[in-house]
Amino acid sequence: MDDCVDLHTHSTFSDGTYTPADLVMYAKKKGLRAVALTDHDTVEGLGEAMAAGKECGVEVIPGVELSAAFQEGAMHLLGLFVDRDAPSFLKKLSVLQASRRERNPKIVEKLRKLGFDITEDEVAAVAGGEAGRPHFARVLMEKGEVGTITEAFERYLGEGRPAFVERFQFSPEEGISLIHEAGGVAVLAHPRTLRLSPDQLAPLLKGWIRAGLDGIEVYYSTHTPEETVRYERLAAEWNLAATGGSDFHGENKPGIDLGVGRGTLHVPYSILDLIRRRRIKRNA
Repeated sequence: MDDCVDLHTHSTFSDGTYTPADLVMYAKKKGLRAVALTDHDTVEGLGEAMAAGKECGVEVIPGVELSAAFQEGAMHLLGLFVDRDAPSFLKKLSVLQASRRERNPKIVEKLRKLGFDITEDEVAAVAGGEAGRPHFARVLMEKGEVGTITEAFERYLGEGRPAFVERFQFSPEEGISLIHEAGGVAVLAHPRTLRLSPDQLAPLLKGWIRAGLDGIEVYYSTHTPEETVRYERLAAEWNLAATGGSDFHGENKPGIDLGVGRGTLHVPYSILDLIRRRRIKRNA
């Protein structure tokens, strides 16, 4: 794997179970040449990750993952090569972080009404950083209320489930603009979660490209071979950078490993070079 990268990972600063430093050291162990840390709505872990990268010889790409308001399914945007110190970027991220914090007591209230003995302090202790739904799921699992994190989402925490609470999200266009404000490359993450057919996705892509979308995550842990081919064709047709990553969360996503996803993921370093060139061209 000496020439491989993973451009979609999470640490304890959002909903992963590896610290940023441990994540980078694990990337070294796995033989990855580069790894992007793309925590949800925060860049707080990037300093630690980049310091670890310098120490162990792994290239660390500063990134972020944003949720975007989308009616049909879940839409996420990856920002790659973002400036973690850009003031306007940090200010808008703080809006998203505040929305997450405001949502948490509402989730606690709903879970307690369902009969679960759970507190915000317990969730915060599990999270270590920004608390999110996976941390609620882990508390429920540790208390024996569910068997797995997946079960917690399917029964209680997922969209439409009894403990689900909406939170503020920027529009897709606003999310793309926010990433560009930080000098980054905006990528549509795991397009399968949009729950759209290729015919439905194409006209939306046109609008997002007009707003500045730079890439699409073609290579992903749960994409089928047929989906991968479909997204490769879309990337070529619309002149989008094809990116890839595992969406590694450690123990919060069992069965998905860094760099290889479910075992067959392979993202060559050449993809990172193409993204880097697109960034230079956009920012020129």
